[in-house]
Amino acid sequence: MLTVGMYLADRYEIVGKVGAGGMSDVYKAKDHILGRFVAIKVLKQEFSEDRNFVAKFRSEAQSAAGLEHPNIVNIYDVGSEEGLYYIVMEYVEGITLKTYIEKKGQLSFKEAISIAIQVARGIESAHNKNIIHRDIKPQNIIISTEGKVKVTDFGIARAASSNTISSDVMGSVHYASPEQARNGFVDNRSDIYSLGIVMYEMVTGRVPFDGDTTVAVAIQHLQEEMVIPSVYAQNLPISLEKIILKCAQKNPDRRYQSMEELLADLRKSLMNPNEDFVVIAPLVDNGKTKVISEEDISKIKGSVSVSPASDAKEPESLDEKKTDSFDDEEDVDEDEGILNPKMDKAVTIMGIVVAAIIVIVIIYFMGMLFGLFKFGKKGNDQTPSTQTQQTETQQQEIPTVTQVSMVNVVGLSQDAAISQIQGLGLLVSISVEESDEEQGVVLRQSISEGDKVSQGSYVELVISGGASVKMVTLTDLSGKAEADAVSLLTGLGLVPDKTYEYSEEVAAGLVISQDPTTGYSVAEGSTVKLIISQGKQAITAPNVIGKDQNTAVAELSATGLTVTVAQESNDAYPAGTVFWQSIEAGKTVEQGSAITITVSVGSGSAPVEEAKYVCNYQLAVPDGVSAADITLYDGNGNVLSSWNHASVQGGSTYTISIPGITGSSTGTIKVTWYTSVTDEDGNTTEKTTSETYAVTFTKQ
Repeated sequence: MLTVGMYLADRYEIVGKVGAGGMSDVYKAKDHILGRFVAIKVLKQEFSEDRNFVAKFRSEAQSAAGLEHPNIVNIYDVGSEEGLYYIVMEYVEGITLKTYIEKKGQLSFKEAISIAIQVARGIESAHNKNIIHRDIKPQNIIISTEGKVKVTDFGIARAASSNTISSDVMGSVHYASPEQARNGFVDNRSDIYSLGIVMYEMVTGRVPFDGDTTVAVAIQHLQEEMVIPSVYAQNLPISLEKIILKCAQKNPDRRYQSMEELLADLRKSLMNPNEDFVVIAPLVDNGKTKVISEEDISKIKGSVSVSPASDAKEPESLDEKKTDSFDDEEDVDEDEGILNPKMDKAVTIMGIVVAAIIVIVIIYFMGMLFGLFKFGKKGNDQTPSTQTQQTETQQQEIPTVTQVSMVNVVGLSQDAAISQIQGLGLLVSISVEESDEEQGVVLRQSISEGDKVSQGSYVELVISGGASVKMVTLTDLSGKAEADAVSLLTGLGLVPDKTYEYSEEVAAGLVISQDPTTGYSVAEGSTVKLIISQGKQAITAPNVIGKDQNTAVAELSATGLTVTVAQESNDAYPAGTVFWQSIEAGKTVEQGSAITITVSVGSGSAPVEEAKYVCNYQLAVPDGVSAADITLYDGNGNVLSSWNHASVQGGSTYTISIPGITGSSTGTIKVTWYTSVTDEDGNTTEKTTSETYAVTFTKQ
C-alpha cells in the first residue's frame, strides 16, 4: 500500500488514496516533471505475483494507451517498481454520471442527448481503433467540473479482431448486452446496447431490468421486453425514445450498427425531437418467445454472480470513479437452478400460446389487407402498439405547420445551398470536415431530397473544409455577454447563429445555452447556435387608481407584478380605494417587478400601523464554496442588508435572518459564490457564480 509523500519512478508523488476496486487501488499523485495531477491505478499486492493477473493488468493499459480523445480519460504511463505494477492516467475533477442521475432523479431530454453524444464520440474513437469497452455504465462516465463528459476505465476492453471474442470478463449486469449475458460473441454493438441502457436510466431515473440476483437480471436481458421509457418520462420525445429502444434491441442486427449511425440520429433528435424518423429493423423470426436452453443457463452461471444485485457496490463519488472492473466472480450454487422442469414446461406452453396468437393476428392483418374483413372505420382497423399510440398522440398535439419538400444541395457552394434552403423557410446548421472536395462545397445534407419537412426545421449541412481542417474545442459560453460570445466564436473561425428567448433566471443580453455544448470539437467554419436571454418577459402596468384594494391586487398580480399594499388617509378617495401606484399605468417593466399601491383609509382616519416582516431563509450552500457575498433586497429593489461571509462552508445550510422589514412582504436574495478551482498544472483560480432567490417574508 502506498502512503502520502511516497514517490513512484522518482516522479509521481502520492497525494492521497481516492478509490479501490477488487484488483487495484487508485491514488491521486503529483507529476513533478510535467507539474500536473494524475491518477495512478496500482495492482493490489495479493495479485502482483499472479502472472495472469499481471498480464491482464498490462493488457488493460496497452489497449487503452493508444486512445486520445476529449471524451476519454487518457492513459499517460505504465510501469512497475519493486513488485508494484501501476498505470498512470488523467485525473478528472467531477462526479460520475451515476451520482449525477441520483442527485437529479431524471435528466431532461436535451441534457441526456448532450451527454450521450459526448459518450458516443469517445466510444466511437475507441471502436475506430478496434477496441470495445465492454463495461459502459454510468459509474464509468465522469462529468467534469467544466461540464465535459469523459468515459473511463477501459479495464475490460480487448482489441477486436476477425475472430470470435470470448466475453471472459462480465461487466455490470444491469447494463450488459444479451450476448455478454450468455458469454457469446461480443462486438461494438454490445457497447451500443449498454449505452442505450444508460440513456434509459438518464431519462427515467431507473434501469429497465432489475432483480434479486445478477443471474435473474441477466435472464431479463435475454428474454424480457423493457417497459418503454415514456411510461416513466411522459414528456420524452418520440425520437429519443425510439433511439433508446433501437440501441437496446436484443438482436444485435436490429441495433445501430455503428456509433456513427447512433450519433447521426442523436444530433437529429436534438433538432427535431418530435419527428418520428428512427427506423428499427423488423423481427426476422416473427417475434417468437425465446426459451433459454440449458447451455445458455450454464453460460450465464459461468459469467455472473448470483449474489443480490442490490449488494453490488456502486461508486457514490469521484473518489470511487476509477475503481477496477476485474472483481472476483463468485461460484454459482448449483442448487439455485434457473428453470426447474415444471417452469421449463410452463414457459414452453406459453411460447406455443403466444405463437398461436401471432398466427391469428397475421391472419387478421392479411384479411384486412385483401378486404376480407370490413368493419369499423376505414384506416382505424389495426390495433396500434403502445409506441405507435404515443406517436399519434404526440403528433396530434403538434400544431399544424407548413410542410415543404427538401431540395438536393449536395455539390453546391455553401452560400448557394443556404440560399435555397432558407428560401424554403428552413434553418441551416453548418459543420465542416476534412475532404478532398473543393473547400466550401456541400458534402452531405441531413434531410434527403424530396422528404417532407416542417418550415422552421433545421437542416444540417456538412461542408468540405479542404484537405486540412483545423478542429476547435468549444468552451462554456453560458452567462457570457452576447457580444463577447460572438467575438469569441468568430475569433475561433466559427459562425454564431443567434436566437432569443425570455428567461426568468438569465439576465438580458447573456447567453442561456449553446449547441454544440462545452467540450465538443468542431471544424473551423462550423455553426454554433447561441440562445440569448431577453430577460424577463416585458409587461405593461395597468391603471388601478380608483379601484378597490382586492380588485387592484388581483389585476396587478395577474399581469405578473409583485404587489405591496400601503395605507394612508386621503380625503379625495373613499376607504379601501387605491389612490396611488408606484409604477405609472402604461409603463413597460419586466415580469415580476415590484409595485406598491397606496389604499385610502378614509378622511381624517389615523393610518393603519405599518406591518413588519421578518426574513428567515435557509440558503443551501453548494459543494466546494469557500466564501459568499450576500445581499437582501425588499420587493421594491431596496437593499435591506449586505454582507460578506468568508467562512461559508460548502455543502452546508446557512440561515439568513433579518427582522423589522417594512413596506414589503416579499424580496430577493442575491448570492455570489466563490470556489477555488485547481487545473491540471496545479494552478489555482477563483471561480465566481451568482444566483438570485425569491423570498417571502413572514409577518412579525
